[in-house]
Amino acid sequence: MAATPAPPQAPPKPTWDPRRPVQPPWLRPTIRIRLTLLYGGMFLIAGILLLSIIYLLAAQAINTGNEPPFKIVDGTAIKVTSDDCPAINNASLSLAAFNEAISGCMDHQRQVALDNLLSRSLLALLGLAVIAFAFGYAMAGRVLSPLGRITRTARAVAGSDLSRRIELDGPDDELKELADTFDDMLERLQRAFTAQQRFVGNASHELRTPLAINRTLLEVHLSDPNAPVELQQLGKTLLATNERSEQLVEGLLLLARSDNQIVERGPVDLAEVAGQALDQVRGEAEAKGVRIQGEQKPAVVQGNGVLLERIALNLVQNAVRYNIPEGGWVEVTTDVQGGQAVLVVSNTGPVVPAYEIDNLFEPFRRLRTERTGSDKGVGLGLSIVRSVARAHGGHIYARPREGGGLEMRVTLPV
Repeated sequence: MAATPAPPQAPPKPTWDPRRPVQPPWLRPTIRIRLTLLYGGMFLIAGILLLSIIYLLAAQAINTGNEPPFKIVDGTAIKVTSDDCPAINNASLSLAAFNEAISGCMDHQRQVALDNLLSRSLLALLGLAVIAFAFGYAMAGRVLSPLGRITRTARAVAGSDLSRRIELDGPDDELKELADTFDDMLERLQRAFTAQQRFVGNASHELRTPLAINRTLLEVHLSDPNAPVELQQLGKTLLATNERSEQLVEGLLLLARSDNQIVERGPVDLAEVAGQALDQVRGEAEAKGVRIQGEQKPAVVQGNGVLLERIALNLVQNAVRYNIPEGGWVEVTTDVQGGQAVLVVSNTGPVVPAYEIDNLFEPFRRLRTERTGSDKGVGLGLSIVRSVARAHGGHIYARPREGGGLEMRVTLPV
């Protein structure tokens, strides 16, 4: 009995409802209106506090300035004494001198009251400034907290987690509109990447199958000992062409897969990866007379072991194939430098102009040629290396060596 197909899932609910009534601009709680009300209210409250403090200080200063600088201690002999104005304590003063001393003492006392008012007002202003800055910092953090949420989601998406959404709640302001737009963009990106992965999987099957069938048929015909020599030669040529097509398809599919971020990661030692690559290329290097050297120190990174092995394999294969006819060498080293894992592949070889370095990383580009045209590969090796390195958050740098050859340096985060 056939299984009942699962019911189709309902499409995701849109974050923006076109039927929702649009509020007038002056009624919509936009960020501009909220910030205007917030900072306007803060300025009004600070002004009221400052006026109240100045009023209290001024009242105290007026009371201090209005205190009499002297007192009459003996009404019969009209004897006057003062602690604030010692000049009038002299009983031998004339009336004019006494009035002048009283006027000077009152001016001095008024100046002291004003100085106290100024110093206390400055202290009050300083205290209010500290409170205002602290309150403003807290309120700005509260207002800008949705931006921090958007930033964290964007970082998570940059780390290949396209399933994350902001789903910002709150007033219908500019930040919510930005968050909803960002969610819609992420939804489109996720659908696009899903479609791309599905296409890569389908293309992998559809392209590999006929090539595998062709290879099998050619090998069967070549295994016939009674086949004519011309037919055998033609079969070998077609088999080499088919093998080249298979390499091209594998390279294109790997390039398409490695352009995305790596979701499944695990600890991978670059020294072990480089050792595996050297074991696969050692026979070809011995056949070409290329000496392999270098020390591989442990350098553990988080990534995909198969793709990282492809980095080392492509670099070592290129270093062996693009070398000098006699006395050539390839040096492969791994180490941890400056908090990053480093894989360096150096070799002897033809002189490479510095202005052609960037062209080597383009698909189907080689030194001084645009298309593939040799038996050294399909022209995708360095493109795959750069794509895989970027997918792991790393970089690859190429530098011409003096006397010929290249130095390829791959850096990956530990």
